[in-house]
Amino acid sequence: MTDPSSAQPAPTGCPAHTDAVRLAGLEYQQTPSQLYRAMRREHGAVAPVLLDGDIPAWLVLGYSEVTYVTSHDELFARDSRRWNQWENIPADWPLLPYVGYQPSVLFTEGDEHRRRAGVITQALEGVDQFELARNCQLIADRLIADFAGSGQAELMTGYAHALPMRAVVQMCGMPTSGEDTQQLVEDLRISLDAAEGDDPVAAYGRVGERLRQLVKDKRESPGPDVTSRMLLDPAGLTDEEIVQDLISVIAAAQQPTANWICNTLRLLLTDERFAVNVSGGRLSVGEALNEALWLDTPTQNFIGRWAVRDTQLGGRQIRAGDCLVLGLAAANTDPQIWPEAHVGAENAAHLSFSNGEHRCPYPAPLLADVMARTAVETLLERLPDLVLSMEPETLTWRPSIWMRGLTALPVQFTPVVQ
Repeated sequence: MTDPSSAQPAPTGCPAHTDAVRLAGLEYQQTPSQLYRAMRREHGAVAPVLLDGDIPAWLVLGYSEVTYVTSHDELFARDSRRWNQWENIPADWPLLPYVGYQPSVLFTEGDEHRRRAGVITQALEGVDQFELARNCQLIADRLIADFAGSGQAELMTGYAHALPMRAVVQMCGMPTSGEDTQQLVEDLRISLDAAEGDDPVAAYGRVGERLRQLVKDKRESPGPDVTSRMLLDPAGLTDEEIVQDLISVIAAAQQPTANWICNTLRLLLTDERFAVNVSGGRLSVGEALNEALWLDTPTQNFIGRWAVRDTQLGGRQIRAGDCLVLGLAAANTDPQIWPEAHVGAENAAHLSFSNGEHRCPYPAPLLADVMARTAVETLLERLPDLVLSMEPETLTWRPSIWMRGLTALPVQFTPVVQ
């Protein structure tokens, strides 16, 4: 593979120049793959873009370029305090929960990042995957029982979001139901994927307050959960460090996994390769889960990396302090890796869990797979004649440039008497 930093397919320039693309609008929300193709044709593998409030940045579209950026922390680092745009960022900027520096594992570098990520890895390794699968199946059965007798359901809110939410908070030592837990999950959604009228900055503050109470409780009375294992780790993280890292763990596990479940169900219910007979079709649920990561990855874009010094990437002149948005969805569908526009469902080299030292820590992807696979397989086993209750082309996506998830997935089936 050639070094993306030395390629010269496109003209150089500042991300604020006149042909920068705004990362907003209906086209981006509903058909981003078409926009990625158009941007790639016009700008190459690295495109100048404008974030909320017309703040300039770079969107890295190429698979090789995203891989290069995430593999070279000495050039493209995670500490957002390097950003050369902070003087232009208002206090209520909606993307602050993404990029405002926090003492979290997300923004650490070098030895400190390895220390913090190591604590998370050890805590997650303590999760028994077979026990998690059993818990997810029990959660799935309870959720399905709530709507099985009606013959219809809206799976996005009633199933796909609810299952990983309950599983994740249970892993962290919180109750799986109750107003407190529901508010935490809603605030996480707002802080990471705000809709019109939401206040993501305030929501992020409430998330921190709830998790501070959880850490305090577990410090006094530890249990067999992720939070307690982080507190007891010999690395000796402070309570605030654990709070910030728990936010990262829960946010990364809940909403992306929910979208992964729902995007896979959409594929199973709308693609003729699966729809003939999902449970006995030509392709397996596992292949559908993997294909969804390639074609409709739950995290479309991730912000980001900040250039440590002036450098070149994809023919662009990147200045020290420039922000780079990782175009995970665009990279996964890069024609350079799929020249015939065919995604092999058996290939797992996607970038959906990112890449390099800052990728999702092991075994987080395995735990997400357990939750998603159990959710999909249990639903199809309990409701084998599940079908969409609307035309596939009328399904709509949430208005987000960051997450890829449906607004709703309505289905119908033969009612099941409990």
